[in-house]
Amino acid sequence: MADATPAAEAPAIKKGSLVRVNRQAYGSSLEAQASDAAAPDYIFEGPAEVLLIKGDYAQLRFRRPVPDVWLRSSQLEPFPA
Repeated sequence: MADATPAAEAPAIKKGSLVRVNRQAYGSSLEAQASDAAAPDYIFEGPAEVLLIKGDYAQLRFRRPVPDVWLRSSQLEPFPA
């Protein structure tokens, strides 16, 4: 049997959650390599609302006049209350 440690995983990101992008997880990702060299600070400051989840990706809407984006859920962290 495989060892499963769900307690060690980050809290689940769900539709409607407020999140921000984890700078370390994003910085070394394929998404960062395919984007501008310097990501805008607002994605790391948050909050962004999760609009939709498909597989490992979440669609995010920021409280700014910018387009919605898709990022891997593992790059997100809950926005502190």
